[in-house]
Amino acid sequence: MTDPKEFLYPRGRYYGKFTPEYLTFDANLQEFAQRISYICALQTNGKLSAEEAYQQIKNLWKQLKSSKKQLGIDNSVDSDDRA
Repeated sequence: MTDPKEFLYPRGRYYGKFTPEYLTFDANLQEFAQRISYICALQTNGKLSAEEAYQQIKNLWKQLKSSKKQLGIDNSVDSDDRA
């Protein structure tokens, strides 16, 4: 891991059902989690107020929900995924 970008923005492997939509949403979800982590660290260290952190997290959540809707991913579980 010599690339600083890999250190700052680690990516996990995708293990779910493969479709381009799910893969894209997984990437969006990982970016969301990484950005939330940074916001929490900044707020904990006093660089952001609690209100600023809340607003940024709220905006990121809206973006994630919007991307899920645009990708056509719904909340129901596919019938072939049930055991």
